[in-house]
Amino acid sequence: MRIGHHLRAVAIALTLAIPAFAQAPAERGWPQWRGPTGNGVAPNAKPPTEWDATRNIRWKAQVPGAGHATPVIWGERIYLLTAAPVAEGGTAAQPPAKGGPRASDAHAGPTPQEAPPSGERRDRRPTGPPRSETPDEALAFTVLSLNRADGRTLWQRTVAQERPHEGAHPTATFASASPVTDGERVYAFFGSRGVYCLNLEGNIVWSRRFGMMRTRNSFGEGASPALYGDTLVITWDHEGDDFIVALDKRTGQERWRQSRDEPTTWSSPRIIEVGGKPQVITAGTNQCVAYDLSTGEPVWRTGGLTANVIPSPVYQDGLVILMSGFRGAAIKAIRLDRARGELGAGHEAIAWTADEKTPYVPSPLLANGLLYYFDNNRPILSCRDAKSGELRFGPERVDGLENVYASPLAANGHVYLVGRSGQTTVIREGPSYEVVAVNRLDDEFSASPAAVDGELYLRGRQTLYCIAAQ
Repeated sequence: MRIGHHLRAVAIALTLAIPAFAQAPAERGWPQWRGPTGNGVAPNAKPPTEWDATRNIRWKAQVPGAGHATPVIWGERIYLLTAAPVAEGGTAAQPPAKGGPRASDAHAGPTPQEAPPSGERRDRRPTGPPRSETPDEALAFTVLSLNRADGRTLWQRTVAQERPHEGAHPTATFASASPVTDGERVYAFFGSRGVYCLNLEGNIVWSRRFGMMRTRNSFGEGASPALYGDTLVITWDHEGDDFIVALDKRTGQERWRQSRDEPTTWSSPRIIEVGGKPQVITAGTNQCVAYDLSTGEPVWRTGGLTANVIPSPVYQDGLVILMSGFRGAAIKAIRLDRARGELGAGHEAIAWTADEKTPYVPSPLLANGLLYYFDNNRPILSCRDAKSGELRFGPERVDGLENVYASPLAANGHVYLVGRSGQTTVIREGPSYEVVAVNRLDDEFSASPAAVDGELYLRGRQTLYCIAAQ
């Protein structure tokens, strides 16, 4: 049936104006990095606050290879990315035994060698960056689909099989960008190995490659793609020519591309509707820039953050907050309804700033007007009023938590703080620090958690845990 030009224009406008993941059942899922709200909040989830190896573990699933991409969840399926050494016959090898190389968070990039584990002191700073070695064998870059009910693998598709051209930080992985899904297709970005669109049966619909990244000190790659309506956005910030590109999610064809001038950045873009028009907001060391989603033209820009920008922007009630915390500390809160052109010091669009105790690897959590974030990768938590920037509590040391790469998660009035040593501390959501529970598993958690319905998902070194009340 033919649609009139007016109705066609309205339909296109509505498609662009509403993010694919903002519609049911995405609100009850985890369709992208940082969840359905983009802020680390699971608005309809009610996961347990207590568990251990023998209690409230619904299932555990072994995951081949290494990858700290957050699992994404839609309906009854989970989607994961991993990179595994290729065994004979072209299949992914089994996970390494515990005690092998450690791996980092999705979006982690480098780990700050300046930040010793909790309780330790370091008398001097390191003389150089940690060593990065190029793998001497090919890797299988793979997308997996698991059944939510029991963790059973439904399918796994190796989309690329090759030896990486450069190494990664000793705590990084080659599958660190989280996928995104709209419930019809899954979009997996493996950086230099390309972006792939798969249908829900695991078949490749289209793919694109953009060349080879040269990351700072070969620390690795990790920025996740962003999906809004029928547009997929990817940033490509490295030590070569930088750009941001928008693709048609149905075909992979470019809609626009803009050059950027940034060192390696691991922060993922955020797409936010402002006055009926979506903007792509990016954090950077040199500049933070917002682009018009439909044209790619810059809408506003402001000064950059610190070196090695990793945390992703968060947004609520007209305010976007950008931050980073390597070799310095920076937070910028921007009023989007006033943001146009150059936002210099004192511009009315800049709501507030701060310059202490900000995160290096973990992204912040923005829940019900409160901004939670760690100090560098240390288990030291602060909470601010997002609107005013006023400190509500902290810096507060989270006892027992060691080295934090995973980003905080909020669900059902609680905040989940996950450390690399296997501990998850649960605190009460609110303007004061109150511990509700401390949970430990014999694993290492760097990937950020996800929560759906009554379930919490934690991805360890080689195991995905579904935590639910028994």
